[in-house]
Amino acid sequence: MFKRLGNLIRGFFGLFISGLEKQNPEALLEVEKENLRKQISEYNKGLSAHAALCERLMAQVKREETEVRELTAKATAHLKAGNRQLAGEYALRLQKLKGEHTENVAQLEAAEKTYEELKRAREVAVTAAREKIEALKRDIDSTRIAKATAELNEMAAGMINEIGGAGDTLNRLEEMVRDEKEKALGRARVARDSIDNSELQTMESERQALEEMALADFAAEAGIVIDSPGGAAPTAVADAAPPTAEGGKTM
Repeated sequence: MFKRLGNLIRGFFGLFISGLEKQNPEALLEVEKENLRKQISEYNKGLSAHAALCERLMAQVKREETEVRELTAKATAHLKAGNRQLAGEYALRLQKLKGEHTENVAQLEAAEKTYEELKRAREVAVTAAREKIEALKRDIDSTRIAKATAELNEMAAGMINEIGGAGDTLNRLEEMVRDEKEKALGRARVARDSIDNSELQTMESERQALEEMALADFAAEAGIVIDSPGGAAPTAVADAAPPTAEGGKTM
């Protein structure tokens, strides 16, 4: 029974954690990025140790090459001098050294090849991991955008269903506004029909008569003959010839 209870508790926590991961994919992605950095660091440590081995082999090969040249020179010199025993000892040492040198050169070449392969493998793995992380980031952003768009569409659909329904608030408001508008138009019509236009017409006739009288006075002072309204155009009156200054008769 306790085992079943433990399984139930673990399952509950597993579901809880899974729910948190779904709600926070960015946090999970950051954890994976941190794990990738740690893996790269550990891999680089191993790669550094292998590089150190390559350096040791390279230094050993260089020392052996120097020693081969020295032993060759000594064996040659003693052989030319007639010291066959010393020449033979140097020749034996040279023979063993050349064997070791050949083996170390082969090991160095294999180590260098392995180092290059490890470097390429690291680069390929890191590049693939980074590309996957970037793809996941884009997918997360696209998912969030899609979810937001879906929520907006759902809200819009709900608003359309609520707004477009018969008897809703907007319909009632439209009816109230139309009713108030019709009432206002009716009041304006009644007020317009209630105005007494006779007094306005009398005032307008008096104003026109005053204008005609003023115009007649102005024409008389200016010596202009005008017809009644609606007649011919006015004509100017010619001035009479003045008498001569000598008092003679005019011709």
